[in-house]
Amino acid sequence: MRQIDHFIAGGAGSGGTGRTHQVWNPSTGEVQAEVALGDAALLDRAIAQAKKVQPEWAATNPQRRARVMFEFKRLVEQHKQELAELLSSEHGKVVDDAHGDVQRGLEVIEFACGIPQALKGEYTNGAGPGIDVYSMRQPLGIGAGITPFNFPAMIPMWMFGMAIAAGNAFILKPSERDPSVPIRLAELFVEAGAPEGLLQVVNGDKEMVDAILDHRDIAAVSFVGSSDIAQYIYERGAANGKRVQAFGGAKNHGVVMPDADLEQVVNDLAGAAFGSAGERCMALPVVVPVGDETADRLREKLIPAINALRVGVSNDPDAHYGPVVTPEHKARIEKWIDTAEAEGAEVVIDGRGFSLQGHEDGFFVGPTLLDRVTPDMESYKEEIFGPVLQIVRAKDFEHALRLPSEHQYGNGVAIFTRNGHAAREFANRVIVGMVGINVPIPVPVSYHSFGGWKRSGFGDIDQYGMEGLRFWTKSKKVTQRWPDGGGDGSNAFVIPTMG
Repeated sequence: MRQIDHFIAGGAGSGGTGRTHQVWNPSTGEVQAEVALGDAALLDRAIAQAKKVQPEWAATNPQRRARVMFEFKRLVEQHKQELAELLSSEHGKVVDDAHGDVQRGLEVIEFACGIPQALKGEYTNGAGPGIDVYSMRQPLGIGAGITPFNFPAMIPMWMFGMAIAAGNAFILKPSERDPSVPIRLAELFVEAGAPEGLLQVVNGDKEMVDAILDHRDIAAVSFVGSSDIAQYIYERGAANGKRVQAFGGAKNHGVVMPDADLEQVVNDLAGAAFGSAGERCMALPVVVPVGDETADRLREKLIPAINALRVGVSNDPDAHYGPVVTPEHKARIEKWIDTAEAEGAEVVIDGRGFSLQGHEDGFFVGPTLLDRVTPDMESYKEEIFGPVLQIVRAKDFEHALRLPSEHQYGNGVAIFTRNGHAAREFANRVIVGMVGINVPIPVPVSYHSFGGWKRSGFGDIDQYGMEGLRFWTKSKKVTQRWPDGGGDGSNAFVIPTMG
């Protein structure tokens, strides 16, 4: 069986704990590898190496740092198929989705290649008599990222791309469910010319997470995962004096106005709700048609579209989505469907008990459509994180606006309409961090920033873009005056000479 180690100081580094975690092949239901789990002692080794290389990296001018980022980008593009297939084999998402995972991470690396421009500070000439004021952004030192299983390429690159380009060293703790792609990215980073130890990967579970949160030499921590853990990370990290951004769960809504193009809406929902088996924090698992007539027309069009979705193994080029990541997650999703049915939701299309011929042991969940879901149901309140679409009927625009605004999560939301006034009103008033207008998955491009509100995001600085740069740097302000004269009290202007 394949053994997956850590990546310390440019190479494999045994954790020495003897503990491991199984890595599944979700398409077959077989264990394909074991990943070593580290502890605080392993983290100390990684931190020691990071402290050796970070000062020199910080002193390297931004243009030279950018050249490493450019070369890393080239290498990832060169190995994109390899990375996508490796990602797909451990996560279960189809290869096309895996390509998207890698590409969206690369877009942040592209932004990080512009670090010389992004790091420029402000300057005021003559702020006072003979006084100038300027600012500069300097790295924090050592940062850490704790990333989820659902985007093992994209989210690590969102974090370490900006952090390292800004002059920091970085410790990455990926999900133990699919750790191979993060390690491969770290290998390519060294190949791109980065010092060994600038980007290191430590595998682990809660023991490693707590070690990161408690380590005095880690200045900042970025996290993406469930909301309960995000709150824990934020509170413990902040209590230890760290800068923390922690992004949690989601329950994104898609409001469908009566004037919407329903053919386009159905096409968008098929991808947004069921793509990557719904294992995305920006998936769209709740659709909110306004008015019963709109709901009935939408439902009529959704049923054949959902029934036409092809579920397949991760390397099936014709599959719309593949298996979910583990047997436990499959059971959890089906339990939520049970709960919704018990609460009174109508199971229009039932994905429970789905079996793929020839892959009966794979972790597959069929596409599921639930209607007559109401806000008091637990299955509506909580994140299902699977291929399940819930219809929540709204009586009018104000009702539809309240649903996402009053939900505990506030990651993303979308409105589908031809009415510009309705779209503008919705975008201004909805209490959610990212809004799409006729865009089902409103993830901002890399030169903007990503971040949700309420229990979808803890901390006040978003991911990537200029917000990401601010998170991974600190601002230093300098006020300077150069008095005339040579120090003898005279006002004579003296030009220094070489002696």
